[in-house]
Amino acid sequence: MADETDAAPPPPLLAAASVVPPETAAPPETAASEEVLTVLDVAPPVTEKEVSPQKPPPPPEEVVAVVDSEKKVPQNLVSFKEESNRLADLSESERRALEELKQSVQEALRNGIFTSQPQPPPPPPPPQSAEKPPEKIEEASEKREPNPVAESEISTQEESAKDENVKPTPNPTIESILKHESPTQEDVSIWGIPLLKDERSDMILLKFLRAREFKVKEAFAMLKNTIFWRKEFGIDALVDDDLGEHLEKVVFMHGFDRDGHPVCYNVYGEFQNKELYQKTFSDEEKRMKFLRWRIQFLERSIRKLDFTPGGVNTIFQVNDLKNSPGPGKWELRQATKQALQLLQDNYPEFVAKQVFINVPWWYLAFYMMISPFLTQRTKSKFVFASPAKSAKTLFKYISPEQVPIQYGGLSVDYCDCNPDFGIADPVTEITVKPSTKQTVEILVSEQCVIVWEVRVVGWEVAYGAEFIPDAEDEYTVVVQKATKMAPTDDPVVCNSFKIKELGKIVITIDNPTSKKKKLLYRFKVKPYSN
Repeated sequence: MADETDAAPPPPLLAAASVVPPETAAPPETAASEEVLTVLDVAPPVTEKEVSPQKPPPPPEEVVAVVDSEKKVPQNLVSFKEESNRLADLSESERRALEELKQSVQEALRNGIFTSQPQPPPPPPPPQSAEKPPEKIEEASEKREPNPVAESEISTQEESAKDENVKPTPNPTIESILKHESPTQEDVSIWGIPLLKDERSDMILLKFLRAREFKVKEAFAMLKNTIFWRKEFGIDALVDDDLGEHLEKVVFMHGFDRDGHPVCYNVYGEFQNKELYQKTFSDEEKRMKFLRWRIQFLERSIRKLDFTPGGVNTIFQVNDLKNSPGPGKWELRQATKQALQLLQDNYPEFVAKQVFINVPWWYLAFYMMISPFLTQRTKSKFVFASPAKSAKTLFKYISPEQVPIQYGGLSVDYCDCNPDFGIADPVTEITVKPSTKQTVEILVSEQCVIVWEVRVVGWEVAYGAEFIPDAEDEYTVVVQKATKMAPTDDPVVCNSFKIKELGKIVITIDNPTSKKKKLLYRFKVKPYSN
């Protein structure tokens, strides 16, 4: 599939993966502890305070141990830090390489190298073609008697013939020179950015340099071949083509990561649908249409990036391998192989991070086979997670309010079912320890309506909510009776309460299991109305 290169996420059959080792479950405690998070004056929480009435807070050593356990990933996976795209941050050798590449591009633009595919120069007119006829004429004149009039005519014809042969020769050369030196003849753009017109062009050239380890000649050859391929493939026209929407659930953009990169989700399990699979891969024509659709999607996404120095011009890729077709799908392998080559050759350095979630066992086995052939730079961009660790892994790079609901977050796209919250409303994350009761308190200092959302990834906990007034003679109001939430229950619960007097909302999560749980919640205050 197209997402297997640095330009797009690797497909399940051609990319490497390694599952993040499952967390060691903490032993059950003899008595459940209780943790309280207090939020003052119904403002967004800024600090967390844990209170454990039955035992003291965990010592710092426990936190350190958790951090250490998080680093137990395969040794061949090194965290990748995206390079700066500011010219001032480049090393001296990198700046020299960029200047050399710009000079090569300038010369190519001046000489028209990018205008059309390079062709060998036309062979010059054979020198014998203009001289042979006079030889024949001279031979014939020797056999017959001299005729001054005839010789004069032949001489005139000879000169005119030579003039005809010589005259066209300089004209194409002059036109060619004028064409090559004309600044309007060579206006080459890539991803909507004209080469050498402004500082955005430097960001494009840096991508090709990094893809070829700052080897100028190799980077220039890659750039030239990419420009030729884009013309041959008809990229500029492809961007505006209507190729249908039947694959919109397979690949889609949703939200941004914590560093501002747009996030692209690739859902390979959608191809378990036999009708969709046949419609996409059953013959060469359909596979080519899929390839064009995937490249169109990538082109449209790239053109929304910011190529100014310091801007975000890479994409965060999430690859969902749940129910992904196995290696036995020949048609998918063919489409993947074809897309991989094109994207490797023509879309350099467009991936900020490759995160694989719901990784199956067969994918791990395949990765172990191909891992030795992958560069350290490529492997450093990969992050892998088993189904049990997928949501936690995503939250490390993407805020929960930006993560779609089906992947453990609180973001609902293209839906009016949740009008109170959107992708811009921040979410607070809390880790609920095993056999622990976690309490969140929202203090209220005015009449208002409190609306909140709660989610515990995978549930298996009890959830309840109540309002406790400040006045001692008032009764506690149960907003949500403590209810055991199963993994199959609705992933998100939304409650609201109209507050007429001062008090606090208390949300309680009781985790009886031996596993840590991730609690997500957010709230907002709305004006009070009768």
